[in-house]
Amino acid sequence: MAFLADALSRVKPSATLAVTQKARDMKNAGREVIDLSAGQPDFDTPDNIKNAAIEAIRRGETKYPPVSGIVPLREAISKKFKRENNLDYRPEQTIVGTGGKQILFNAFMATLNPGDEVIIPRPYWVSYPEMVALCGGTSAFAETSIDNGFKLTAAELEKAITPKTKWLLMNSPSNPSGAAYTEAELRALADVLLKHPHVWVLTDDMYEHLTYGDFVFKTIAEVEPKLYDRTLTMNGVSKAYAMTGWRIGYAAGPVQLIKAMDMIQGQQTSGACTIAQWASVEALNGPQDFVAKNKAIFQNRRDLVVSMLNQARGITCPSPEGAFYVYPSCEGLIGKKTPGGKIIDNDETFCTELLEAEGAAVVFGSAFGLGPNFRISYATSEALLEEACTRIQRFTASLS
Repeated sequence: MAFLADALSRVKPSATLAVTQKARDMKNAGREVIDLSAGQPDFDTPDNIKNAAIEAIRRGETKYPPVSGIVPLREAISKKFKRENNLDYRPEQTIVGTGGKQILFNAFMATLNPGDEVIIPRPYWVSYPEMVALCGGTSAFAETSIDNGFKLTAAELEKAITPKTKWLLMNSPSNPSGAAYTEAELRALADVLLKHPHVWVLTDDMYEHLTYGDFVFKTIAEVEPKLYDRTLTMNGVSKAYAMTGWRIGYAAGPVQLIKAMDMIQGQQTSGACTIAQWASVEALNGPQDFVAKNKAIFQNRRDLVVSMLNQARGITCPSPEGAFYVYPSCEGLIGKKTPGGKIIDNDETFCTELLEAEGAAVVFGSAFGLGPNFRISYATSEALLEEACTRIQRFTASLS
């Protein structure tokens, strides 16, 4: 009898974490590496949020919290959804988890049976299909392309739905592509979903506040209220508030689903860190002016990276609507050779050779389900981004 669970054979390690670790190892060995693999803001958590955590400690807010979250945070989440998304969720319809990952995992654990399918558009965040597999479900991948901005179309959604479909998992703005859905695009998807009442929607809105130019963010239950009763709307404080290490995600949805997720979480981790929850109350209720300032910085970085990558030989880089990633194609370099004679036969080889030759760490697109592409996080300084893109230009020019 095998000691390890069979479920582990269905799961792959996180490619993003693997690249980050390799870059870290190379730095420790004395190499100069620019790491563009990490999916977190380089800004510090705002002082008012840190001070709220300190005050919570001083008040003695250090005991076990309720499983679903402290009442002030659940109230703040309800107010946030009303204020920013025109969605009415009572506090008892909300749940707080240890990061967005736990919210997603608990939702799948609470709802998936063997054979149930979850529609996941490609490219996808690397953890989505692994969570589905661990929870006993099956990922049904829906196709997108660089030509339509890496967005799921109504036709592709219709094609992917089967009697076994339980969820459509959406992420807008997207990790890894930065693609964000307009109200009209969400309307088209909603029209398909209305014809299939057995399909629920899990919408990952973690990058909601990072959209650029004139883009107006919408979430699907806001666009189509008839989907409200079968939508779990997920968000968190990680990206907009530079609080990745605080590990707070949250969601709102039908009470029956929230109660099921609460039961799982109660037997799993119990409530999220009390101190981080009080900090999150301040994040949602406190001043929001820094969000716009950080967004402007990210937009300038996006424009710099897109411009420089499109000047690199064999690279095509669309300009995404949101998040802090670009997802360029390296298709024009497949079949080329490095000066050492290595053939670039796929996007993983491209990224490996780039890292070895130039010390620029990016994540290969096939890890996100769609290649030949690669993901760059531009959540770092313009100086480092300019140097990294210069290295990419130099590497692509060296291929023959």
